[in-house]
Amino acid sequence: MAAAVLAHLVTSMVHGTAHQGAHIPLSQAATLFVFVVILAGPVVGLALTWRAERTGSFIVALTMAGSLVFGLVNHFLLNSPDHISRVEEQWRIIFGTTAALLTITEMLGMGVAIRLIRVRRSP
Repeated sequence: MAAAVLAHLVTSMVHGTAHQGAHIPLSQAATLFVFVVILAGPVVGLALTWRAERTGSFIVALTMAGSLVFGLVNHFLLNSPDHISRVEEQWRIIFGTTAALLTITEMLGMGVAIRLIRVRRSP
């Protein structure tokens, strides 16, 4: 789970750089969601797993699921400036690649976290 969370964090930072380079603005609400749920949430959940594995895993699963839905909707479904096909050409490859990698790391992180929750059920 740690590898998925850390890969997600690094990919998110590169994706954020592509957002800035391509001049793709986010609303205040979207920016807050990105910082709280997408960036901080999985890291906080991972840190909590050292003391409370199920609680930390639940936070990772929940924030990765939220991140996954947010990314799928904004990068692949809605016809908005954040859609991968509408990004400036010079940033399109890195933006699209990181959007796809985010999807993969979010599914992986969520899946591993859910598995840990199920394996570590309290008696």
